[in-house]
Amino acid sequence: MWNIFHTMQIIQIVLDKKLLQATDQAARRTKRNRSALVRDALREHLRRLELRGREERDRQGYAEHPQADAEAQSWEAEARWPRE
Repeated sequence: MWNIFHTMQIIQIVLDKKLLQATDQAARRTKRNRSALVRDALREHLRRLELRGREERDRQGYAEHPQADAEAQSWEAEARWPRE
């Protein structure tokens, strides 16, 4: 058990009363403690930020180097749903 806590750091955060109450309700509903809920929420938020960053880099790349019409047309058949 010591190894788990040895790799974690204790921090202090400030939440307004409504957010704290909602956090505690969500923790009870999901049968987790408050810390686990906050950790999971933070991981998910960071994952979404990373995804948005990648999407933005892709958008910028395509804006700087647009696809030629001939190149797009060659993939058109691949993008269609097969006939049944």
